[in-house]
Amino acid sequence: MTERPEISEFGSVDPAPPASNDENVEKLRDTLCDEGEKMFQRMRALFALRNIGGRPAVDSLADAFDSSSALLKHEIAYVLGQMQDDNAVPHLIERLEDLEEDVMVRHEAAEALGAIGNRIAMSTLEKFASDEEVVVAESCEVAIDLLNWVSSKKLEYSD
Repeated sequence: MTERPEISEFGSVDPAPPASNDENVEKLRDTLCDEGEKMFQRMRALFALRNIGGRPAVDSLADAFDSSSALLKHEIAYVLGQMQDDNAVPHLIERLEDLEEDVMVRHEAAEALGAIGNRIAMSTLEKFASDEEVVVAESCEVAIDLLNWVSSKKLEYSD
């Protein structure tokens, strides 16, 4: 029988296992941001940071948005959405608003904003729901509906 990859605590099968738990945020950030490092090791650092969570991890992930790899930046946006940390919102808005950014990254930033459910992103999502890149526009439409749904669930929990 073939061994299957583990499902993360976020309900996903990740393309790389997280780096060791004994690595600190700064070291993981350095690996993630190192353009000379193998992509597999960078992905391991990315998933370890996601699993650690909190503002230092979010900021470390966002630092890697300077990478030349659209694949890595797409994955960063995806895990920021999984983390559902409000500290990620300004970083994701910046990616979505950057018209020079790869469309795959902009699309994932929009979806991550919807998943986080912070209403501060609504005006940006509404603005880009008519983006000339269809995948970005459609992602913003989905994100708006998701943001509304997530924020309604947050209201239910606070009542």
